[in-house]
Amino acid sequence: MVDIEDRVVPGRAIARLTAVAGDPDAYVREWKQRTGGRVIGAFPMNFPAEIAHAAGLLPVLIQENRETITVGRNLLTEFYCGYTRNIADQAAKGRLSIYDGFYNADHCIQLLGAVDVTREFEEDTPVYFGQLETSIGSTWAIDKVQRKMAAFRAEIAGFVGHDIHDDDLRASIELFNEQRRLLRRFYDERRSGNAYFSPAHLQVLVKSGMVMDRAEHIALLQEVLQLGLSAERQRGRIKVHLSGHFCHAPRTELLELIEECGAQVVDDDLFHGTRWIAADVPDADDPIEAMALWYLARNVAVPCPTRVQHDVDWDGYLLDVLDGSGAEGLIVLMAKFCEPHMLYYPELRKALDSKGIPHLLIETEHEGMPLESMRTRIEALLERIRRRQAVLV
Repeated sequence: MVDIEDRVVPGRAIARLTAVAGDPDAYVREWKQRTGGRVIGAFPMNFPAEIAHAAGLLPVLIQENRETITVGRNLLTEFYCGYTRNIADQAAKGRLSIYDGFYNADHCIQLLGAVDVTREFEEDTPVYFGQLETSIGSTWAIDKVQRKMAAFRAEIAGFVGHDIHDDDLRASIELFNEQRRLLRRFYDERRSGNAYFSPAHLQVLVKSGMVMDRAEHIALLQEVLQLGLSAERQRGRIKVHLSGHFCHAPRTELLELIEECGAQVVDDDLFHGTRWIAADVPDADDPIEAMALWYLARNVAVPCPTRVQHDVDWDGYLLDVLDGSGAEGLIVLMAKFCEPHMLYYPELRKALDSKGIPHLLIETEHEGMPLESMRTRIEALLERIRRRQAVLV
């Protein structure tokens, strides 16, 4: 068996990517000291980071950290998701003071609560709410999204004190597209069975890319790819698809547990995975129009339950990708109290049951995850798939 870790560790590239993914705040501080530049913290899921990059800023997607929620425990209710309560905790502890501005592009009510807490504790730091349309199937959607992208551009131009030129935005778009293309190569290789990457390895590649200077990240990805990753197919493991977690990363120990139980993750639609890199910004004369088209294309590439588009559905998408990857089962990772996911899950379960696809729902939390209980449930799913295979033979 040859995998990314065998070939690269202790190589420079993967060590650097792993370090950034493990401590994004340290990278932000280091980048600011090294460049003297300013950093904006973006909240998931759809902030158009290319616009901030074109303005000369470092756009960083704010990550959940591993600290126990303490100071921020009373700032949001207990039935808000772990990510938003952790953001509130980070704000209350001053962890977000490394950012020079905050931008939000999404409607999630829980996330808005976390952004409000951030504004309260970082009162001297600009906070911009620019919520993109969630009903995107109508003909008028493109105009509204385009106006919102233009508003982001104007807001960020005001923040940096100069205009953002079309050529600079086109250059940033090309850079971000290159980053997405490189990351997709790892996922394509895994999906095709030509290489083995554990979900934890791939999470490192994506998470570091949400934080780092894009040119630096691209150079490190190219360094990893030049090693010529390849691997024998894993034998005797059950191929599964990981689904869910729309806006923050699943815990690494959970991803490792899934494979320890005998599964092989061959595909996913996680935000820290395929969902983040699925769509490129298309060519268009007007780069703002291109950014609007990118936003709409994201929901076609990997449908999201937080968006309304009647000719696109997540369950149909999943049935198609399961067929394409050869996954024999699906594990749903649902962040506890994620309302869009909770509301959509019955529809998804109905679709999977109608096709006889074994599946398992695991609710995740910021802390206190019962891993041994999860181990029993994952092993039961895999055993159910093995028995199904025996019957089919």
